[in-house]
Amino acid sequence: MVHPRILHMLTPLKHMSPFDVNMALDAGYDDAIPYTNVTIDDVTGLVQDAIFSRGPEGVKRTGMFIGGKRAIEALDMMDRAKKAMVPPFEISVFADPAGSFTTAAAMVACAKKALQEKFKTDLNGKRVVVFGGTGVVAFASAVIATSDGAKATLVGYDGPERVRRLAMESNARFEIDLGYADGTTEEQKAELAKQADLIFAAGPAGRRLLTIPQLKPAKDLMVVADVNAVPPSGVEGVGVNDNGMPIEGISAVGIGALAIGNIKYKTEAGLFKEMIEAEKPVYLDFRDAYALAQKLAG
Repeated sequence: MVHPRILHMLTPLKHMSPFDVNMALDAGYDDAIPYTNVTIDDVTGLVQDAIFSRGPEGVKRTGMFIGGKRAIEALDMMDRAKKAMVPPFEISVFADPAGSFTTAAAMVACAKKALQEKFKTDLNGKRVVVFGGTGVVAFASAVIATSDGAKATLVGYDGPERVRRLAMESNARFEIDLGYADGTTEEQKAELAKQADLIFAAGPAGRRLLTIPQLKPAKDLMVVADVNAVPPSGVEGVGVNDNGMPIEGISAVGIGALAIGNIKYKTEAGLFKEMIEAEKPVYLDFRDAYALAQKLAG
């Protein structure tokens, strides 16, 4: 008997993302089963129901995906899933809440490629200012960039406290030195942009975060990456298809949402395929997404 490839998809939200369901099935899973309103306390029981019902061979064709909208929560759920395994009853697990890990990995990988191609340098020591800082994509991109040697600052938009807590939690969990700042006012955003070598814009869809006049004083700015695909763009002058295109009026180049999305799509698909093809269980998060995204970005 050949066991079907089954992916159990967990989310603490009311609905599992149809995007992720489609991606999983297109990558090669035969069935993708959503579980909604899942709490961290539910994870152990769900994992053990999944592993003990199929036998040592069946678990090789079984996987678990963790969604949601909060990065730390998804990582905590993945840790709980890993602890619930009883080898040889063990399955692969992939966390990508709101697609943030693969999107952030793609954004940082594309920015790194632009640095290499346009400016003959890398992320090491670069000042990365991340707008939309309390969002899950901003959080993940800041952690990834910092882990690759950059000096990243998360910028909030509703006062300093919420973004401060997120930065402190990240620093404690990942042993990094992630900064934070308040970008509530236009003047604060302009001042932060002035200090940047790279800017990542990961704010709400359809919301303009930065304008050309705010970017002009940023004399060291090299790359601006914007994940917003809904007009208006998050950063003025960055087109959705731009991939290292000069931004009119300043010396930096821009990377738009569709260029980032192309690498994000391939990264998520690639990680699902890695789960399917793995002989031994794998546990995949933003670090694995970034490793693959860099290869795909070239």
